Amino acid sequence: MRQTVTVKELPDSEKPYEKFITSGPEVLSDAELLAVIIRTGANGRKSIEVAQDFLNLDDRSLLNLYSVSYRDMQQINGIGEVKAIQLKCIAELSKRIAATKYRSRVCLNNPRSIAEYCMERMRHAAREILWLMLFDIKCHLIDTVCLSTGSATSTFVPAREVFAAALRFGAVQIVLLHNHPSGNPRPSSADDLATARIADGGRLLGIPLIDHIIIGDQVYYSYSENKRIIGEGENDDE
Repeated sequence: MRQTVTVKELPDSEKPYEKFITSGPEVLSDAELLAVIIRTGANGRKSIEVAQDFLNLDDRSLLNLYSVSYRDMQQINGIGEVKAIQLKCIAELSKRIAATKYRSRVCLNNPRSIAEYCMERMRHAAREILWLMLFDIKCHLIDTVCLSTGSATSTFVPAREVFAAALRFGAVQIVLLHNHPSGNPRPSSADDLATARIADGGRLLGIPLIDHIIIGDQVYYSYSENKRIIGEGENDDE
């Protein structure tokens, strides 16, 4: 018979809820924080045990919230489909909270502010994803659009979609961003070619590409900072 064990059956000194009430969330361990979300164990196992099993996966840390798929989470005894979805949603919320913190600081001519805004939402991705940031004439951020998702090593830069989105949102300046799952933001020759192609198209349409930023693991590469926003047929000496 299936037996369910809740955190309420732990000694008072070990219950995450009681610890939260008396001392706040800061004193809870990673496993205890997860136990609050998981809430119940199964087959005689406590939620804290289920949480510890989760932390022992892949990255052996809370980074598993990003790196472990919701289907793989369900391989843990005590985590079903609903709990796995909840955990993945928490991971997504953490990314968006981080982005919200930096949104008001985003400055078109400050690549670091743009990289910080996108870092948490891009650096954990297992595949390359391409984002387009759209700015108005006053350099205010209008919106961010995901244009494509590629493989673990490359993504496709759809020029038509780039400028269709810019025109649809009324943007007058754009910034491209994509991530390198390897963690190394150094641009490839394909990145260079795509940047030059979009820069050329932007000049023709009067919607300049201000920067192309590549997100690595807590690091980034900016074509603008490296003075490499150039069009085809130009060279760095011109």
